[in-house]
Amino acid sequence: MIKLQIVGNLGKDCIVKEVNGKNVINFSVAHTERYKDNQGNQKERTTWVECAYWTDKTAVAQYLTKGKIVYAEGSPEADAYTNKENQPAATLRMRVQSLQLIGGSGGDGASQNNAMGNTSAAAPSAYSKPSSMPVPADDLPF
Repeated sequence: MIKLQIVGNLGKDCIVKEVNGKNVINFSVAHTERYKDNQGNQKERTTWVECAYWTDKTAVAQYLTKGKIVYAEGSPEADAYTNKENQPAATLRMRVQSLQLIGGSGGDGASQNNAMGNTSAAAPSAYSKPSSMPVPADDLPF
């Protein structure tokens, strides 16, 4: 299995749908990278990931609003197509397996994570409390 982990801002409010008797929450996550090109000019590149979260816990949808920062894990999918300008383009999608609200406009992530029921069993290490126990070298995956 290939696993994708993303942290980014929701581009718009989520949409909850029922498909064949199952609930899906659709949302898009953006990450903007700022960098300098070879000439020293400031550049910006935004990557969008379209997400589908199949869950019975649709109550989390009320927290998935434009501008919120989320952490999501899941399986990636990529589709290539030709856009309106007849140029090659691609779409990155993810079938979400775990989701966590980190924060963003409208409040702090800690209180909102608790309100969501913390739908993720594992948070990214950059946002979780550090463990007091060191990881033994023989437990590292490389």
